Amino acid sequence: MFLKSLNIFSIQNKDIFSNSLLISFFGLLIIFFLLIFGRKFKLAVQLERFGLPIAVISGILGISIGPFGAIHFLPKETINVWSNFPTPLLSLVFATLMMGRPIPNINGLVKPIFNQFLLALSLGFGQFFVGGLVVKYLLPPSMDANPLMGCLIEVGFEGGHGAASIIGESFNKLGFPNGLDLGLAMATMGLLSSSILGSIFIFLGRTLGLSDTEEILEQKDTLKEKNKTGIFADLRIFIINLGFSGLAISFGILLLKFLRYISSSFGDFSKEIIFSLPVFPFILIGSLLIRYILEKTKNTEFISNILQREIGILSTDLLIFTAMASLDIAVVFDNWILILVFTIFGLFWNLICIAYFAYFIFDDYWFEKSLIEFGNSTGVVASGLLLLRLADPKNISKTLPIFTSKQLFAQLILSGGLFTVLAPLMISKIGLDYWTEICALITFAILFIALIFNKVEMKKFQ
Repeated sequence: MFLKSLNIFSIQNKDIFSNSLLISFFGLLIIFFLLIFGRKFKLAVQLERFGLPIAVISGILGISIGPFGAIHFLPKETINVWSNFPTPLLSLVFATLMMGRPIPNINGLVKPIFNQFLLALSLGFGQFFVGGLVVKYLLPPSMDANPLMGCLIEVGFEGGHGAASIIGESFNKLGFPNGLDLGLAMATMGLLSSSILGSIFIFLGRTLGLSDTEEILEQKDTLKEKNKTGIFADLRIFIINLGFSGLAISFGILLLKFLRYISSSFGDFSKEIIFSLPVFPFILIGSLLIRYILEKTKNTEFISNILQREIGILSTDLLIFTAMASLDIAVVFDNWILILVFTIFGLFWNLICIAYFAYFIFDDYWFEKSLIEFGNSTGVVASGLLLLRLADPKNISKTLPIFTSKQLFAQLILSGGLFTVLAPLMISKIGLDYWTEICALITFAILFIALIFNKVEMKKFQ
């Protein structure tokens, strides 16, 4: 009898495993089909010229044919598979971020990098500050708001789906079980807001002559000409480049595991922080380290800058698509007031802060520098890179090396870094009021430092 039951259990598990594989494969085919179809569709290409990414168009289509959409073509199991994609895809984005381009010479870039770094810090800490104010003063009493909701804007906007998934475990331990779903919903709302508003900004920027106005199609034709040299046709080069990206991810995972291993010698609080850290900052370090070693040993011919960039672009598109298509509309509808209020005030702070830096701090190419940081602080780094790619396809503004250099420091602090992990733990220990006051003090101190550092001329105030 026991053997018979065991046999039935084994068959059922095999069926479940087989079905999961089929669902995964089916979902992967759907994703690639929608993205490829979007790139071949003339209207979609025209829309991308105006700043609306094809991945967003495909994502909206994915929502409409999903189990929560209007058509219900895709089963919920497929959406469950897609919901696991953002973290590995974002890992690929970070793996290719530093590896796909030469390490920038920071001579003459110290001031721009520092300004970009200050902008990133003011956005992140300001999101904690605004989130605390919203929970304390703006949410209706009937909602019985949990103090940990004060983290949701930064976790969802700056951290994205990967950080929300990891911080969700901390939320659950601290008595906020809905934190994971709300964090993922905020991450998706941030991604949607970043794509839609970013598209509007790019259209206005091109109309007003604020950004690079060369058409995207022209850049794609250039890439096609380069492809004729055999870069993409050579399977060996593709495997090597993909392998280097995997090596950067492996380095990040091993470094994080090492920190967790030695954390037993630290206190319980430090150990809890280390175990809550996401892997993305360490992958970025791995990407930089591999590029540095290849440049020092003069072996950069193993790395194809174009191929690394294309891997990052495809990962970005897939990330945006899967995050949007796997959005549980029911969660959004059940908490629509909360999510709407957080989204509005989070966007309000981002725009105010970026406008401050654009007007008072940045000397040149303020549009591109502000746009990539808006995307990063609203829809994670992948969204920022996508917006910059649309606004400045030839990197005329040199914003990309400034941004990537800044990320080495900012990513360790916010966007899933130390303070993102620390926030729910600190709120549970010192309370939301003290945490909000600390973040307010840090935020306005950063804004003041930026103003003093750049020695703003009086005529800007006139």
